[in-house]
Amino acid sequence: MKPTDLPWLSAAELAAGYRRGDFTPLDVAQALADHIGHWEPQIQALYAFDAAAMVDQARASTARWQAGQPLGALDGVPVTIKENIATRGTPVPLGCAATPLLPATADAPPAARLREAGAVIVAKTTMPDLGMLSSGLSSFHALSRNPWDLAMTPGGSSAGAAAAAAAGYGPLHLGTDIGGSIRLPAGWCGVVGFKPSAGRVPIHPPYTGRVAGPMTRSVADAALAMATLSLPDARDPTRLPPQAIAWNDPGDGVDVQLRACRIGLLLDAGWGLPADAATQEAVTAAAHRFEAAGAIVEPLAPFTTRAMVDGLDRFWRLRAWLDLQAMPAEARERVLPYIRDWAEPASGYSGAQVFHGQAQMAALRDAAAAASEAFDFIVSPTSPVPAFAAELASPLHDPARPFEHIAFTLPWNMGEQPAITLPCGMTPAVARPLPIGLQISGRRHDDLGVLRLARAWERLRAPLPAFAARPPYANA
Repeated sequence: MKPTDLPWLSAAELAAGYRRGDFTPLDVAQALADHIGHWEPQIQALYAFDAAAMVDQARASTARWQAGQPLGALDGVPVTIKENIATRGTPVPLGCAATPLLPATADAPPAARLREAGAVIVAKTTMPDLGMLSSGLSSFHALSRNPWDLAMTPGGSSAGAAAAAAAGYGPLHLGTDIGGSIRLPAGWCGVVGFKPSAGRVPIHPPYTGRVAGPMTRSVADAALAMATLSLPDARDPTRLPPQAIAWNDPGDGVDVQLRACRIGLLLDAGWGLPADAATQEAVTAAAHRFEAAGAIVEPLAPFTTRAMVDGLDRFWRLRAWLDLQAMPAEARERVLPYIRDWAEPASGYSGAQVFHGQAQMAALRDAAAAASEAFDFIVSPTSPVPAFAAELASPLHDPARPFEHIAFTLPWNMGEQPAITLPCGMTPAVARPLPIGLQISGRRHDDLGVLRLARAWERLRAPLPAFAARPPYANA
């Protein structure tokens, strides 16, 4: 195997290679340093990358493997961690030039679990200002770009994580998601992005709808990461009780999984941007493949409304406005103008408006839960449109209409259900085709069921060359 192939191996392949002695974590880290050094100036996915520190971690892991004492299945496996998940000693700017650069005093729960497992922390990954954009546009970080087309965004807010996953910066990447921030960028970059049930992965600080989850190039690697990430941490008061979940068995029995399985097909979210023709065609074709394998696929009517998202928008604007007002005036001016323009209307909100806005978040939760109860799983587009220009904050780039592209992803955050995105097609008839994402969601706490159906999709999916090919800007 050539050193240039090592960054593209899965986590399971790396562990097997370490066990056999085919290569070592040090070999992988050195190959990854070369790969990142070549492509990072164009992709700009990383923050606080320290190649020497990565190699030191890999050297220690190599010694453990050679002594026959690895810490677990992730020992020596390269991982990146989204910038807003604290790692001790590294500042957490939240993508924003206004944030004081104070080193974190401790690892946040997901980072702590990865470090305890012996994973090699490659770097932090970029995000937009305060995590409130669906792109890599940031007042602090360099502009992150999509490895499929450098003119396009990788998405956000887990911008760098998605770009790093697609660009072969190792197999495991940790993101966060409060309205689609794992699934949207993963879908636009053609990788797997898993948003677990709320509380499944302990996180600190917790917030309504906020979860951490893996971004990978396969469902098996996402499941492998969940076995570590879901371990308990008392710092999260919203955590779920520990459960003995067979994470490392996402299921190979496609027929068993799909026979008589009831799947809802959601192509119209009820508000926001309509899914474009290529996206509808790709998702409908995926539904037909599930149906041909034995599933019962039925159309699902829209179950969320404009009133729900407008209420949530008011609540989130007020939260952002209060955060901005707490900053010194000179610091506030460093925040992206788009964010300031979005938050400004909240200065005139009444208490009643904000209260009713929060109530609409509960209405979203109830609607998502009710829709899920009617089916075993729901499939939909991840995003209504493919990746857009890298310099934009969102597909519309309009702070008055900021959430028109999250109508398919947002309900599962408010409903606290698991959801995953996987590649299901490519945009047609363009010079540089872009990935199209398929979203699968399930009932609350059925994380393993969602992963198993996702694994079934990987087996059913047409073996198009685009799925096997590496993005052109990470493989030239």
